Amino acid sequence: IFSCQRTERQNTFKNPIFQDELIKASFGVVMKKSDSRHIINELREKINYHNYRYYVLDDPEISDAEFDKLMRRLENLEKESPELTPPDSPTQRVGAPPLDEFKTVRHSLPMLSLANAMDEEEVKGFDQRIKRLLSTTEDIEYVAEPKVDGVAVELVYEQGRLSVGSTRGDGVVGEGVTQNIKTIRSIPLRLIGKERKFPELVEVRGEVYLGKEDFQELNRRREDEGEPLFANPRNAAAGSLRQLDSNITAQRPLDIFCHGIGRVIGTSLDTHMEILKAFDQWGLKVIPNIRICRNLKDIINYYTEMTEKRDYLGYEIDGIVLKVNSLRLQDRLGAVSRSPRWAVAYKFAATQETTIIEKIDVQVGRTGVLTPVAFLKPVRVGGVIVSRATLHNQDEIDKKDFREGDTVIIQK
Repeated sequence: IFSCQRTERQNTFKNPIFQDELIKASFGVVMKKSDSRHIINELREKINYHNYRYYVLDDPEISDAEFDKLMRRLENLEKESPELTPPDSPTQRVGAPPLDEFKTVRHSLPMLSLANAMDEEEVKGFDQRIKRLLSTTEDIEYVAEPKVDGVAVELVYEQGRLSVGSTRGDGVVGEGVTQNIKTIRSIPLRLIGKERKFPELVEVRGEVYLGKEDFQELNRRREDEGEPLFANPRNAAAGSLRQLDSNITAQRPLDIFCHGIGRVIGTSLDTHMEILKAFDQWGLKVIPNIRICRNLKDIINYYTEMTEKRDYLGYEIDGIVLKVNSLRLQDRLGAVSRSPRWAVAYKFAATQETTIIEKIDVQVGRTGVLTPVAFLKPVRVGGVIVSRATLHNQDEIDKKDFREGDTVIIQK
């Protein structure tokens, strides 16, 4: 038996000293605190690495069963030595007691909202304004990225450790949702600093979202339990992130894409693209399909391409975002009101489809709340099959005179 245990660990861990210590731990041999600390730190590193491979890169190196073994070993060792369990341990993602209310968090730098461009002419006007403000006729280099339809958040990392997670709020003050943020597996509790040393402090901005399939599965479960359905993935993500009980949030498969920074201390960054590359090196998840655009033609081509791709993505996007790549030029351009001058959201046109209300029913939630729901003839809208929609309440039904057999327009 001893030989089998040792062979298993040699297959998983290449450090012979670490193998021996794990065997001692498994057989109840008393270890020094320094030995326990060494083993626990090694386990955390391995768990964080494999978590990154699975949730960020979508390229796991070990099976779920092997990952669970690593986690159970760490949990057992931390129970024996609770004083060696820091807040950023992988075991601390879930299990915090429910809050009475969210505390407010003031952002060091405002989380600005983007101005919208609704068509090609408005994008052209944006580009012309940038050139006019910079007193140049030369082409400006932009970074173009898909615009995820999610919930804006800020993650504060101090010495590489996640210390605060908050919502955007009004851009100046948001809600502290750190415990809920920690339940999102694609968010590292500790940054990776091997390829590029992480800074002393960095405020990471990103978008928390719920994938299309996960959203549909969540609504199926809620329907089975008699709970009101979420209207769309963004509402589901927002509702999940604002749960006072983080154990509920942990049951929702939230994800994140990181796309910008606030304050940063201890590193030098010159372009927005460099920020995104640093995120990747630090273990932060960045959205695919990002591209450098050097002129209006590049922008229109990218917009057209993402319009065609949007239905095949696993998450909702409602446009593209254009950002001046140079951080020096961003500083020169500044902001107006609550929007940066150096960025714009080029929105997709609304998608509409026609279908029929086959049935109107009332669902009773666990708390007794009544929610009328329209069951529709299934129709594909923006890459998603829509078969039902909440009608909110009786007043809404009376106002719009919804009836079974009516032909309705579904817009996304």
